Amino acid sequence: MTVCSSCGLPQELCVCEEIAREQQEIRIYTDKRRYGKTMTVVDGINEGDIDVDTLLKNLKAACACGGTLKDGKIELQGDHTKRVAKVLQDMGFPAEVS
Repeated sequence: MTVCSSCGLPQELCVCEEIAREQQEIRIYTDKRRYGKTMTVVDGINEGDIDVDTLLKNLKAACACGGTLKDGKIELQGDHTKRVAKVLQDMGFPAEVS
């Protein structure tokens, strides 16, 4: 049986990732870019605690759009603030739309 190094619980009972998700202060907002294009920006995700690449992949699939990770922020093409907030809340993140 393997034991988590952070909380000391067995791996199947480990709650470190859930606690890390609940402690995130995530902001979702839109930003205008070149030629009037709208980008949805997800800011405030701590890259050390969460697998950001998998999160980005899930958000792009849920919104059916392209996106990237720049400077610790997830940027999605188009205005998807409500959909991203719902997906993040379903995953256990406390997301606020601003």
